[in-house]
Amino acid sequence: QHYFTVLFGHEGQKPLELRCEDEVDGDEWVEAIHQASYSDILIEREVLMQKYIHLVQIVETEKIAANQLRHQLEDQDTEIERLKSEIVALNKTKERMRPYQGNQDDEDPDIKKIKKVQSFMRGWLCRRKWKTIVQDYICSPHAESMRKRNQIVFNMVEAETEYVHQLYVLVNCFLRPLRMAASSKKPPISHDDVSSIFLNSETIMFLHEIFHQGLKARIANWPTLILADLFDILLPMLNIYQEFVRNHQYSLQVLANCKQNRDFDKLLKQYEANPACEGRMLETFLTYPMFQIPRYIITLHELLAHTPHEHVERKSLEFAKSKLEELSRVMHDEVSDTENIRKNLAIERTIVEGCDILLDTSQTFIRQGSLIQVPSVERGKLSKVRLGSLSLKKEGERQCFLFTKHFLICTRSSGGKLHLLKTGGVLSLIECTLIEETDAS
Repeated sequence: QHYFTVLFGHEGQKPLELRCEDEVDGDEWVEAIHQASYSDILIEREVLMQKYIHLVQIVETEKIAANQLRHQLEDQDTEIERLKSEIVALNKTKERMRPYQGNQDDEDPDIKKIKKVQSFMRGWLCRRKWKTIVQDYICSPHAESMRKRNQIVFNMVEAETEYVHQLYVLVNCFLRPLRMAASSKKPPISHDDVSSIFLNSETIMFLHEIFHQGLKARIANWPTLILADLFDILLPMLNIYQEFVRNHQYSLQVLANCKQNRDFDKLLKQYEANPACEGRMLETFLTYPMFQIPRYIITLHELLAHTPHEHVERKSLEFAKSKLEELSRVMHDEVSDTENIRKNLAIERTIVEGCDILLDTSQTFIRQGSLIQVPSVERGKLSKVRLGSLSLKKEGERQCFLFTKHFLICTRSSGGKLHLLKTGGVLSLIECTLIEETDAS
């Protein structure tokens, strides 16, 4: 007897033990079971599935191609029908023209002359009517407004061309040469000073070169002039201007300090002698960007004054104008605050003892000057406060500084230095009362 065992791959199924009485019969059973295993069936199924997917893809591709061909045939049928209708219309036109031409050849010469005169009259009347329409429009308020608007745009392009040239001179005749000089063996100026003097100048030049190219492209499309999208490009970059304006006064101070160096002053005069500068100094070129934003605001005001309310870009121009005005106000406030802080610090540095109250950023400088302190005089029960240790027998000159919160009184020494009065040199205006006496004596 011949045994064979069938083992199953999953748990829970006991092996199956089988036997045959004949060896040949047992071998045939084993071979048959081996050929009928599930793994072979899975492999065959996977091969068949791949073939099926491939055939489905082919069928889908053929369907898409068939749809495309069907649409092309429909379009060609439509085009054929359209061409047929055109041919029919042309044939009808030719049929109508033939008898007319035949009759025209047989017409009386007088009739031909009359028709020719009528043709000339119709042309003259048409030209006269068109001339009247054009003249009426030329004299209309709308045409006058459009002429003024176009002139404003042309002037804006000319001003932008000049401004880009000024920035080009600033960068190429001053910034880049000074930057090279700062890298020399014996630099007349440091890189930090160059950066302080020309902060953002090169970036502003690149920005306006792009803006200028956009303006020229718009002019090339005249009489259609759409400018609002150009300002949309310019508006996000205006924080560069904000930094330049905020730094302007400081840059002039750094330049003034650098001019005290003979080598730098001599080099700067060589640069200013360049024919491209046209006799203008570096300070002049540094001042030009300060006026550009107000110039744009004025231009937008003029443009809006001559732009109809239903115009396609009126809202965009109004938005650009409001943004520029807002930026101008912010820059003005920042410049005022910065200048006030620098003025306070400059006064604080001139006082030998220093003055801590001038470090208050909310304190605004009002005015300064020389005043004469007079001796105090008792009048009834009222006695004027004595300021300082100056003898009351004679008058004394005081250097006074008025701020929004304090009043400083200083004396000037023989060397020209300022000293706060030891007593009453710093008066708090919050604690003071101003009494104006009407008695002339």
